[in-house]
Amino acid sequence: MGLETLGYIGLRTANLEDWTAYASRFLGMQLVDKSRGTATFRMDDKKQRLVVHEDAADAPGFFGWEVGDASALDAYAANLERHKVSFARGSRALAEERKVRDLIVLSDPAGNRLEIFHGAETTTDPFKPGRAISGFRTGPLGMGHVVMHFERLADVMPFYQNVLDFKLSDYWKRPFEGYFFHVNPRHHSFAMMETGKNMVHHMMIELYSFDDMGQGYDLALSDPDKIAVTLGRHSGDYMTSFYTYNPSGFMVEYGWGGQCIDDSTWQPFERKLGPSLWGHDRKWMTPEKREESRQLCIESAKAGLRQPVQVIEGNFNQMQGVCPWLDSMRAQQKVS
Repeated sequence: MGLETLGYIGLRTANLEDWTAYASRFLGMQLVDKSRGTATFRMDDKKQRLVVHEDAADAPGFFGWEVGDASALDAYAANLERHKVSFARGSRALAEERKVRDLIVLSDPAGNRLEIFHGAETTTDPFKPGRAISGFRTGPLGMGHVVMHFERLADVMPFYQNVLDFKLSDYWKRPFEGYFFHVNPRHHSFAMMETGKNMVHHMMIELYSFDDMGQGYDLALSDPDKIAVTLGRHSGDYMTSFYTYNPSGFMVEYGWGGQCIDDSTWQPFERKLGPSLWGHDRKWMTPEKREESRQLCIESAKAGLRQPVQVIEGNFNQMQGVCPWLDSMRAQQKVS
């Protein structure tokens, strides 16, 4: 029955032209269609991953969560009925609009629209990025992740864990409270922060190439005011990334090198040294919280907290040893 991926995201915006330029020329998504006040974008072989509707105000539209097949969708519907959660079957017209075979529609306790679907349409047409990138890391990991602000986590946590069956990866308490959930090997496809408000915190898309991410940072530096979080590396998913403000005012994380986890052996834990190993100066925080976040990074450095770089087969070269002392230590470890 379980959810498999974050399949698509829909947004409402008063700045459709700005979103079209941002998603294609900066993020590198492929503009598929722009008509009747709507722009749709590809990231891979799926016909659409991001849908942006023109509206009077900026707000999230919907979040599409994928299941394996029709029987899994029916099982989810039955599970919602058991938990007395209201939902509706999506119409044939809505399924065609979303380019999926079938779906059900419901709201979380904070009023966010969720769509559980199966049978996303694919195409054999080559993906043509909006700028020169190698591509996005999607497939069985989904389109990325989304992180939400919530007024009170106690109001939403049972719904996501007990009803939708999101699995906890880890959490932190400083510099703000955050909980991270997975539905596939991606470290998290969904996360929540308790901040006293209900809105999107950020969405993340992951690049295949480290240089794609770095060149995106060069582009972002041409307008530093739009950089919300500087370049850094997370302590949980090991993602190297930066964040920019999108035309709707919330953030998009542009990342590379996120770790995969094995759900059969993974144990949730508290990340006591904070969200990042280094960098990630969060301009959206108060000065006090920014300083607390910096100190957490310094504590991580003093503690010698290091994590292996996460690479994809065929996307790296193995360097020869360049440090005699380190090479000798490794040789001793192999002998012992």
